[in-house]
Amino acid sequence: MKVLLVGLGNIGAAYAYTRHNVGFLVVDHLAAQQKVAFRVGRLAAVAFFAYNHHQVYMIKPTTYMNDSGRSVRYWLHHLNIPIEQSLTIVDDSTLPFGTMRLRAKGSHAGHNGLKSIAEALASDHYPRLRVGIGNDFPKGGLADFVLANFNTKELQDMDGHLDRASQILMAWSNKGMVYAMNQFN
Repeated sequence: MKVLLVGLGNIGAAYAYTRHNVGFLVVDHLAAQQKVAFRVGRLAAVAFFAYNHHQVYMIKPTTYMNDSGRSVRYWLHHLNIPIEQSLTIVDDSTLPFGTMRLRAKGSHAGHNGLKSIAEALASDHYPRLRVGIGNDFPKGGLADFVLANFNTKELQDMDGHLDRASQILMAWSNKGMVYAMNQFN
């Protein structure tokens, strides 16, 4: 079985360690654990590994967050993977930092990356892992907050959170949504 893990973020060094790029950080961490490298592909950086008879593909869209859907649609079709066998990893400012929630579907809740994917796929019925980035920002300050770098305390805790996210991705890839939700939600 083939699965597609989609890490959301923005390309470029200026965005590398921002809260909005937590999806990229998660799939980069998993790629390092699996000893695979991302290579430039059409509309995304792409990596692949095999795990328990599963073909696990990972992408980091190079279309920027607000146009992520174009990349996701292309790779789902190119790899012939059903939408239910994809998992999008996304930052979530409504969850405390480091909290993670798997969902089989849901609204975009104002997140431009999820909105782009829902529009490109004409559906919001796609799995996602929401990774909490906290919400320590003043009213009207969301954009600045998500595009800011993690603070020192967050960076100290980051490896543990990335390890947990990788465990969730591996459980989902191997045993599916229900199993992973029961183990980690």
